[in-house]
Amino acid sequence: MVEKIACVVVTYNRKKLLRENLLALLKQTYSRFDILVIDNHSTDGTYTYIKDLLENERIIYINTGKNLGGAGGFQYGIKIALEKNYDYLWLMDDDSIPLHDSLSKLVDFAKKNPKFGFLCSKVIWKDHSMCKMNIPRTGLTSLLSPNEYDVTTVPVIMGTFVSFFVSRRVIESVGLPIKEFFIWADDLEFSRRISKKHPCFYIGDSIVLHKCSSNVGANIVSDSYNRINRYFYAYRNETYLYKREGLKGYFHLVGRFPFHLMKVLVCAKNHKKERIGQLINGTIKGIKFNPKIEYPIDKRKKG
Repeated sequence: MVEKIACVVVTYNRKKLLRENLLALLKQTYSRFDILVIDNHSTDGTYTYIKDLLENERIIYINTGKNLGGAGGFQYGIKIALEKNYDYLWLMDDDSIPLHDSLSKLVDFAKKNPKFGFLCSKVIWKDHSMCKMNIPRTGLTSLLSPNEYDVTTVPVIMGTFVSFFVSRRVIESVGLPIKEFFIWADDLEFSRRISKKHPCFYIGDSIVLHKCSSNVGANIVSDSYNRINRYFYAYRNETYLYKREGLKGYFHLVGRFPFHLMKVLVCAKNHKKERIGQLINGTIKGIKFNPKIEYPIDKRKKG
């Protein structure tokens, strides 16, 4: 496999974690890849903090000029990578710390199974337990089971942008991530679009440490007040995701809404009105939400 590979790292105001991420990437046993740092217009001095690392010709730093959100950042980065004629992309957040052979394991599988849709790694948290927000889905409402965590290869239908390996060929067939998602579920929607057309796999011996602040997963019932507004995007985007799954998806949404509403009413300790407001508003907007899927332009085919 001699194709060009780019690792696309999206960052925003986490310069120390980004530096740790870049150092881990530079220590990969499979080193034939470049690194595109997509800076979502950080305000914490990110560029200055990693400037010495940018002397390495393998690292390309790009500032988006404004905060596009995770969804917009990944779409932006993927577009640039394809314009630079990379054949495979390895996507991750700035708080992803891949083990030294993480990419090697993905490339080994890709060599033997070139028709895959996407590959995702085993993502662990700081205590080496599975990172709950990054457990891939084997069905619309089912997660990879604990007895599959250490299995080398498991078919999946959704994964997250914490070590997500995908080809130019696949992106050209399904389109780009939806920038209008801004945050949350953009990776689930993109990966599901891929798995509808191509077989996709969890690679259990490719391991990445995700240094997120906690390992409890997103929960509108207990999350802090300053994060409640973010749940608008979660409910809007996931409603869009599931309504595209036909009757099964709608049945899931019909059951989920009253369940989450009741959980907030019974279990939330404060700000119930605000939490319920985001749940209702996001769900309603998601029913009408219909963003256009953009497709990359393959300049290599022109002329």
